[in-house]
Amino acid sequence: MLKLLLTLEKRVTVEKGIEMLSEDRISWTLTKSGKFEVKLYYDVLRSSRGVSFPWQARYLTEQLAKVQIVNEVNKDFVIEALRSIAELITYGDQHDSSFFEFFMEKQVMGEFVRILKISRTIIISLQLLQTISIMIQNLKSEHAIYYMFSNEHMNYLITYSFDFRNEELLSYYISFLRAISGKLNKNTISLLVKTQSDEVVSFPLYVEAIRFAFHEENMVRTAVRALTLNVYHVGDDCVNRYVTSAPHADYFSNLVAFFQKQCISLNGLVSDTVKNPGPDSISTILAAVDEIEDNLYYFSDVVSAGIPDVGRLISDNILQRLIFPLLLPSLRIEAVNEIQIGAVTTLYLICCILRIVKIKDLANTIAAALFFPIEAFIQISEVKLNGYMPGHGSIHESQPPGNDNLTGVDTARLRVNGPSSSSSSHIHPEVIMTQNDCTASHLALREALLSYLTSGDDVLVLGSLGVLATLLQTKELDESMLDALGILPQRKQHKKQLLDTLEGRRVMACYLKKESE
Repeated sequence: MLKLLLTLEKRVTVEKGIEMLSEDRISWTLTKSGKFEVKLYYDVLRSSRGVSFPWQARYLTEQLAKVQIVNEVNKDFVIEALRSIAELITYGDQHDSSFFEFFMEKQVMGEFVRILKISRTIIISLQLLQTISIMIQNLKSEHAIYYMFSNEHMNYLITYSFDFRNEELLSYYISFLRAISGKLNKNTISLLVKTQSDEVVSFPLYVEAIRFAFHEENMVRTAVRALTLNVYHVGDDCVNRYVTSAPHADYFSNLVAFFQKQCISLNGLVSDTVKNPGPDSISTILAAVDEIEDNLYYFSDVVSAGIPDVGRLISDNILQRLIFPLLLPSLRIEAVNEIQIGAVTTLYLICCILRIVKIKDLANTIAAALFFPIEAFIQISEVKLNGYMPGHGSIHESQPPGNDNLTGVDTARLRVNGPSSSSSSHIHPEVIMTQNDCTASHLALREALLSYLTSGDDVLVLGSLGVLATLLQTKELDESMLDALGILPQRKQHKKQLLDTLEGRRVMACYLKKESE
């Protein structure tokens, strides 16, 4: 292969419609077919000497504008031009205000979109996504960001039909979406949504991102979650109403369904390890535990954004998809084959949920449930959800969990057989025990939990102690629940007794006063 490196001392024509300035370097390669391939080097553009070259950016965009189709012949020039333009604009944004004027004058974003449309090779899509991501992440000027997000160019790129069968392209695309979300605020987010009568009717960035919320690749899922949190924490009321309206609110129930599947998978790992321990068993369980706790911390972060109704959506779904049908029925002494999650895994999951997800109604409902007989929740666990038993089947990227196959347990049935999440703050333990006849024949979950302390199984002892300690440390839990459970600290018990005594004396004084009158 013959390769000649030429340094031009004058203005020459290299290829049809492409002119090079003096001192630019060109690599000529003679291929097997007898044709010369041309590769352009812009070493001067990558100079670290701190000198700005506005003419290079202008020249490159002019040459890009002459390109009518991108193919194998000219792709190297286009790739190098895109990369160099991004570097020049990023440098100019921080050192030379004239670059922003050039950025707008040459309609650089529009030119990028045009290049994507006429490209016949996937490598251009890769380079373009990387180029724009770098620009978004590094541009400091608000005006530059506003320009990039305006004119619908960004939404066009977001909704473009890329071939996501290419894993590298998907990775670049998700990074591109995440980079956009990193620049969101109440001003920029308005440039990426469409509104009608002051209501958001379209938000491509959010909708396209959550398509990959349950992708098999953990890095993709993590990036999507970071993006959604960036959206939620903007605090835009119109956007908040959009994400909690149908069908977008299904995302939250799908999250819990995905989490439910992970819990069932963890239980399977624990059971297999007990039966056939292997060299990698512990590390596999720890990896599954990390994913479960990451999910719960994500729930907590979503709730902390303060979007109305989101806490209720997550709380209701955790109760109706996991706590009532799967976890609570497993807290029984005798073994039942059809129960999908064992007592050890259940105790761990209850601890994690109470410790990480800070929702008052959720904590109080779980505590109140301990005063119900086990039978109430066994009935719930036996109910098929639209003909679908929880935990069966698989979850795919194209079919998010909970979309059609999984719905919540009937609310009316929950109110008969178990505590309702909507009224958890008003549940009185004494009333629950009276109404449900929590005697020896109808063992309450509280007694089942306490029975583990004397079971002789160290793992169950540790698990039950963990649940009781977590309940004690849960600030969202009403003290009346702790008192009824018998775990209210002595200091608080003494304080409660004093208050009760003072209240009793006040009532007695009022009564005596009325009698004397």
